[in-house]
Amino acid sequence: MLIDTHAHLNFNAFKNDAEGVIKRTLENDIWVINIGTKYETSKRAVEIAQRYPQGIFAAIGLHPIHLETGLVKIKNDLEEIEVKTREEQFDYQKYKELARNEKVVAIGEIGLDYYYKPKTKRKLEIFKEKQKTILCQQLDLAKDLNLPVIFHCRMAHDDLIEVLKLKMKNEKLKINGVIHCFTGNWGQAEEFLNMGFYLGFNGIIFKLNLDEIIKKTPLDRILTETDCPYLMPPIGENQRIDQRKSAAVRNEPLFVKYVAEKIAKIKKISYEEIAEITTNNAKKLFSF
Repeated sequence: MLIDTHAHLNFNAFKNDAEGVIKRTLENDIWVINIGTKYETSKRAVEIAQRYPQGIFAAIGLHPIHLETGLVKIKNDLEEIEVKTREEQFDYQKYKELARNEKVVAIGEIGLDYYYKPKTKRKLEIFKEKQKTILCQQLDLAKDLNLPVIFHCRMAHDDLIEVLKLKMKNEKLKINGVIHCFTGNWGQAEEFLNMGFYLGFNGIIFKLNLDEIIKKTPLDRILTETDCPYLMPPIGENQRIDQRKSAAVRNEPLFVKYVAEKIAKIKKISYEEIAEITTNNAKKLFSF
């Protein structure tokens, strides 16, 4: 068994065949957490999870790139949503009501993202502070509902570490969660691990050299994920499943096994051991 702890079957890329993807995923003994990035996709993740008695779960949250700041032009990703969307203000009560659903196992993905940012120093400062403020509000939501957190962090690891340390120290708050798609350095990984977080690895490990970080990360702190439809791992031609008849093959939860295989190789243990360990890690963090 494997658990894809970060998928987006709630995205537009799967609008025509999500049921078929889920069917073959479950048939291959893989469970999935579908991750929300704004209210629309969070609601869709919950709706999908409700159709399945076992194996499909949801996380809800406002991704930093969808936060209304008025300082950057939002990028429209056709793989995520069908129509051009507006930036969103975080509505605590609205998200809280959605998170009360029994299939919601985490708040996420939330965090910091400095990839698209204002060019002037003053605007950049305001931009970063707005992201940090909304992040802290969503951390309060996780505390309120006693849920773990799925963190998104791009080009902002040091700031995320600082925010989390201050939040935990000032409020004597224990935050459980995972740093999804970890791409930082070992020093940053150590900081997150020392705070009690898990590190999530996906197809990015085939694109960036994260071998040393994986080697040093304790087995009981590793989660497997795909981030599908993104970050497709390299797979053999006979395993390709291309429902869109396109040259660009879409990632899906079934391919989390390739991530597990590479982690097993780096750790010098069997695939079966990695599957068992990471599955137990996910069940422990997300309480299912």
